[in-house]
Amino acid sequence: MDEQEKYRGDPLGYAMMDYVTGSEHHPITVYSNLTSVEYLPVEYLMRHFDQMPAIEQRALDECSGKVLDVGAGAGSHVLELQKRGFEVEAIDISAGAVEAMKLRGVKNASQKDFFRMMPGDYDTLLLLMNGIGIVGDIEGLRRFLEHAKKFLSNNGQILLDSSDITYMYIEDDNSLRVELSEAYYGIVYYRLEYKGVTSTKFKWLFIDFDTLWHKARNAGFHCEMLAEESNFHYLAKLTLK
Repeated sequence: MDEQEKYRGDPLGYAMMDYVTGSEHHPITVYSNLTSVEYLPVEYLMRHFDQMPAIEQRALDECSGKVLDVGAGAGSHVLELQKRGFEVEAIDISAGAVEAMKLRGVKNASQKDFFRMMPGDYDTLLLLMNGIGIVGDIEGLRRFLEHAKKFLSNNGQILLDSSDITYMYIEDDNSLRVELSEAYYGIVYYRLEYKGVTSTKFKWLFIDFDTLWHKARNAGFHCEMLAEESNFHYLAKLTLK
């Protein structure tokens, strides 16, 4: 089986495995309905703690107890938590990502879809690098919050970061090129490509904090903003009421 066949539909996993195994690699091509073509360096997914933005560092400092990293990618956050002595489980839907994580030293990594997992008992659910985007849309966020309740211990928490991307719709005259009353503006459609391997088109959610706060409250959570950076990028903590 050649590499393209092995990683069919999994360009991220393909790129991660190239990097981890020392094979020739190049940036991942990112197509979306919102911006021109962008390029994601594979190295960005392999960062050490001191290379991470302040929000990610703060999130790792806020972790407690048994941790589930949802959509762990290359496992960079997991490796830092392992160094700190945490019991941490990493899941990702990408088979290549899971393989790469294991080669990097992640002790407990598996290919799983969070929405299909059986309930567990975790003190922290971690979703970084806008990991909450996996929910796709507002209805997906509602389903995620209801499902997440089944995984939290009595004092459990969800740590996630996201952004309000209204600024991306501002025209030169400061008007908005989107009707905020229509479908939620934070839903972005992506497709990824690497060495001829492409993903299917998928939805990714960027959720503004006020909307997250209201949806979390409706689902029975307290929601607190822990930090905020430029471009309305924030870190939030959700705990059960």
